[in-house]
Amino acid sequence: MKKLYLLLLIFTLQLSLYSETISSPSGKITLEFVLKNNGAPSYSLKFENDQIIKFSSLGLTLKNLPSLTDGFEIVKMEKAAFNESWEPVWGEVKSIRNHYNELCVTLRKSDQQNQTLVIRFRVFDDGAGFRYEFPDKGFLTYFTVTGEKTEFALTGNHTAFWIPGDYDTNEYFYHTTRLSEVDALRGNDIHEIGTKTVIAKNAVQTPLMLKSDNGYYINIFEAAVNDYTAMHLLIDQKTFVLTSQLVPDAQGDMAHLQTPCKTPWRTIIVSKNAEDILSSKMVLNLNEPCKFEDVSWIKPQKYVGIWWEMHVGKSSWNYGDTGNIKLKTMDWKALKPNGRHGATTANAKRFIDFAAAHGFDGVLIEGWNVGWEDWWGNQKEEVFDFVTPYPDFDVEYLSRYAKEKGVKIIMHHETSSSVTNYERRLPEAIDFMKKYGYNTVKTGYVGRIIPRGEFHDGQWMVNHYTRVAEKLGENKIMVNSHESVRLSGLHRTYPNWLAAEAARGNEFNAWSRGNPPDHETILPFTRLMGGPMDYTPGIFRIKMSEWFPDKKEQVHTTLAKQLALYVTMYSPLQMAADLPEVYEKHLDAFQFIKDVAVDWDDTKILDAEPGDYIAIARKAKGKDDWFLGAITDENERTMEFELSFLEAGKKYEAVIYRDSDDAHWQKNPVAYAIEKKTVDSGSKLRVKLAASGGAAIHFSMKNR
Repeated sequence: MKKLYLLLLIFTLQLSLYSETISSPSGKITLEFVLKNNGAPSYSLKFENDQIIKFSSLGLTLKNLPSLTDGFEIVKMEKAAFNESWEPVWGEVKSIRNHYNELCVTLRKSDQQNQTLVIRFRVFDDGAGFRYEFPDKGFLTYFTVTGEKTEFALTGNHTAFWIPGDYDTNEYFYHTTRLSEVDALRGNDIHEIGTKTVIAKNAVQTPLMLKSDNGYYINIFEAAVNDYTAMHLLIDQKTFVLTSQLVPDAQGDMAHLQTPCKTPWRTIIVSKNAEDILSSKMVLNLNEPCKFEDVSWIKPQKYVGIWWEMHVGKSSWNYGDTGNIKLKTMDWKALKPNGRHGATTANAKRFIDFAAAHGFDGVLIEGWNVGWEDWWGNQKEEVFDFVTPYPDFDVEYLSRYAKEKGVKIIMHHETSSSVTNYERRLPEAIDFMKKYGYNTVKTGYVGRIIPRGEFHDGQWMVNHYTRVAEKLGENKIMVNSHESVRLSGLHRTYPNWLAAEAARGNEFNAWSRGNPPDHETILPFTRLMGGPMDYTPGIFRIKMSEWFPDKKEQVHTTLAKQLALYVTMYSPLQMAADLPEVYEKHLDAFQFIKDVAVDWDDTKILDAEPGDYIAIARKAKGKDDWFLGAITDENERTMEFELSFLEAGKKYEAVIYRDSDDAHWQKNPVAYAIEKKTVDSGSKLRVKLAASGGAAIHFSMKNR
């Protein structure tokens, strides 16, 4: 026995030159850094002494240079502690605590002219983050990353909630399988996605949500993706080691860097409770503070718009039907109208009136500008100029009319992924927006990227999205990006970046196989870990056959679940996506959309299980009102909520919008009931959710 122990000790010493341990402030999470005898850095992570990540390799490979994966010696090890609270410009809570312990490891490769690499670890009570840093010393100045060898060595064949790794799109529905069963090539069969580049059979996107057999919830992601590419993961389906896979550029390189510089943070959030994953603010805390001194112009908002009617086929984005359009020489007044154009002056006025009557902040208008006739799929350099309206859209009149009604028009810039064209024309487009009083813009990136060969999630495009947010911010304009890279907490730095799509949104329900009933129960654990999504909820006409009898598509939820999404799918920018004439038939249910807040002082995750159900309560910013949303997957269930989050000693009126007893997302989706109850902090509410159903509750204090 003693000989065995001695042999194990000798073997360990041979594998490791140096190790250092750092724990979270409460001691719950422990990270160990090890430099192996070949000078290769690695780390492991434990939660209350249970192994979460086994020893995993770290490092990068460089173009025409030796790799930064081994051969290192330690120069210094520095530890630090940090504890602060900060207030976001908008968010799920009024104040966020940023509390961590830090280990900073400086490594040197003596065989590479003393090249220095810094690995910085931060350990929080809900997880850990680490990144690579390149100081302005050593022989590197300009260099190219060809790969990142960051590993996450898992302890078993966990259950994964995943979408295929793809350099161009996030618009897949989720699969729930064991890691060994992942087959990302299924993504090639999702024909409703027009632009996709599936990486490999074993490739998945981040954020990746996992659940272990011993009950741990693990979320692997990244934070502060700037001047770098997005990170995907390759799964070794025998050892369950995940390895980072970066997005290449047109030459096959991953990132072009100049010292001093740093990579994004790689993040691991872990808990025994699913609710803690949704409560985590670690990704935000790993981002830089707000870059703008004046943020008074940044306003969370609710909006309606000319948008859904195009998706259901009621109207069109394009004014005419002819092809072979040339932007510079086209006589748009001579173009014969198709009679189906949605963005007309009269229709826009109708939406402005509806928004004003019901207290909405803005009206999105898509298809107002020339160029939509032959924009899709042609890889044209010049499709839109972002300043020229169609003949039936009176910009000056509508801008005046909206201002009189107290409503802001939301600009729409579909770039058609001709990004060089958009960057060239952006200054003129900004002047146009400022002239006509637009303070919010929705950008779109449908199609293959121009310059050709670049991907939506590569470094070139990541830098573009950030440049646009920064440039718009300098001009006090907010942005909502669609088909962009998924957010990674950058809205802390650029709070004018209100939301992004970057996932499979509600629109897919109008014209494809749609979003499965569990889709909205997974998105908060995946896509929303990095920031708000413009999911466009609020569809009341569930079955598309109500628009056209031959359409078989439908929204895969009940109407009550659509209401609950305003609480469970967090965003400071929320759309009431259906049409005014639909809402006017259900004004009692529409009242919840009118009442629900978009900015919050507090959030309580009441109950959650990825792929099954979510229940969240939120307190409106600066008010006593609380809102609760609960949703379920394809299984009906009954949920009971303790209302201890309400202020003690106060009575509240609870207006409950719920599924009727006979509701079902396929058979009877628009069956709902509204009831009122008086409750207090000691009350309990029991609510039955239909299959793919939900409940939305508004608590308002009585006798304030």
